[in-house]
Amino acid sequence: MSGNIVNKESKSHKQLLTVLLLIIIAGVVIWAATRPDPVAVSLHAIEHGLVESTVSNTRVGTVKACRRAFLAPATGGEVANLIVKEGSEVKKNQLLMEVWNRDLKAKVTLEEVTVGVSKIRVEEICALADGAGREAKRLLGLQKREIVSEEQVDLAVTAAQAKRAACRVSKATVQMNEARLVVAQAMLERTRVKAPFDGIVAEVNVELGEFVTPSPPGIATLPAIDLLDMSCLYVSAPIDEVDAPQISEGLEVCVTLDAFPERRCSGVVRRIAPYVLDREKQARTVEVEVEIHSADELQGLLPGYSADIEILIERHESVLRIPTEAVLEGNKVLVLDDDILVEKPFHAGLSNWSYTEVVDGLNKGELVVLSIGREGVVAGAQAISEKAE
Repeated sequence: MSGNIVNKESKSHKQLLTVLLLIIIAGVVIWAATRPDPVAVSLHAIEHGLVESTVSNTRVGTVKACRRAFLAPATGGEVANLIVKEGSEVKKNQLLMEVWNRDLKAKVTLEEVTVGVSKIRVEEICALADGAGREAKRLLGLQKREIVSEEQVDLAVTAAQAKRAACRVSKATVQMNEARLVVAQAMLERTRVKAPFDGIVAEVNVELGEFVTPSPPGIATLPAIDLLDMSCLYVSAPIDEVDAPQISEGLEVCVTLDAFPERRCSGVVRRIAPYVLDREKQARTVEVEVEIHSADELQGLLPGYSADIEILIERHESVLRIPTEAVLEGNKVLVLDDDILVEKPFHAGLSNWSYTEVVDGLNKGELVVLSIGREGVVAGAQAISEKAE
């Protein structure tokens, strides 16, 4: 009787163990079937390198010529002579165009002749004055010997004084006529447009025979000729007012242009505007000018190109660094540790768009996650590496 009871209990115990084993196996199968696959992440091995602190423009900058002149005649009239065309290279003081001015040219010729005649008249009058002076001096000598009368001497001295005065008047007349000639020449120059510096004609907005007038005060009109000095170019770009205090003249600058793939890093800050532009109340900026020193980097640049600038504030070489794209809010990163993503804080130093300096908290060789925006990339998730960089 007791043997049957023992056998029944042993059988029940075995059945229970079997059920438990089946439950465990089913749980393992269900867990294996439903667990998420490891997320694939892009990794970067922490290493030493260069980190720079930079400041960039808030809106696109522009390549400008150091000198640009919008030229027009100072007086209106019909365009009688148009010497240049767009693209012409000109030298300083070269005549570019002039309006009808034959009357003024004739006036200049008349004044030149008048000056010439007045100078000849000076020679005549002053020569007579010298002769009258010598005659008066001779008569004074004869008077001492009582050969001539006092009246004759008095007449001779008076005549000499009058002719000396006439000589002075004739010289003053020459000066007056020369001044009138200068006025006539100035009036003639107002009809001409000359190059104020060596340059290239960018635009010509007049035609031969067309009537032109000066711009009214306060009203901008198209210039007759747009002249550029291409020997010196610079980049002008707006910097946010928050970043402006870090900038000083002489800092190194890299320039990037949409028209060219390469960066140009021979730039130097040459000017910082002494005021803040507040045209846009929510984005106040300070204008910064950058001069490019390398002749090779100036090749191909044209005024008007769009350009971005990156001003170097500070540089740290051979420091531990990570890609800035890997940095989470609060200076944290995700690192891969035994196939599990672990969030680690660190102390950051210099930073730019490319790299952030690691002062403390991370070690060389650790793998930080770059694909932090990818779905499933969170602390505690199982992960596999796409490719360790």
